[in-house]
Amino acid sequence: MSLVVSYIPLVVLALLAMGFAPLAWWMSRLLRPNKPTAWKQMTYECGSEPIGEANVQFRFQYYSFGIIFLIFDLVATFLLIWAVAFGALSNTGILWGMVFLLLLMVGVAYALKREETIWI
Repeated sequence: MSLVVSYIPLVVLALLAMGFAPLAWWMSRLLRPNKPTAWKQMTYECGSEPIGEANVQFRFQYYSFGIIFLIFDLVATFLLIWAVAFGALSNTGILWGMVFLLLLMVGVAYALKREETIWI
């Protein structure tokens, strides 16, 4: 019973955190003035008036570069945690970490082989 009671503040905080964004959005919609004009509805880009179409196609390499960056960022976080706990890991934990590193190296080799993915 005391375990359930000790989690009550955590549940309350989680509910408050999840409810904050919708409440802030609703309050901003409720309290803001709504006077749309053509000038206010115009696209704003660095202080200059937009010229031409707003739909511009980007090369896929930009997206793949971003995804590769995100993956390696997460991998760096995982490796930091793994390195801190390395002394306390069992042989199975060390083996799975090595398998992960092997898969990471295969991914890096594949990305480097496909030059258009890395070099924009």
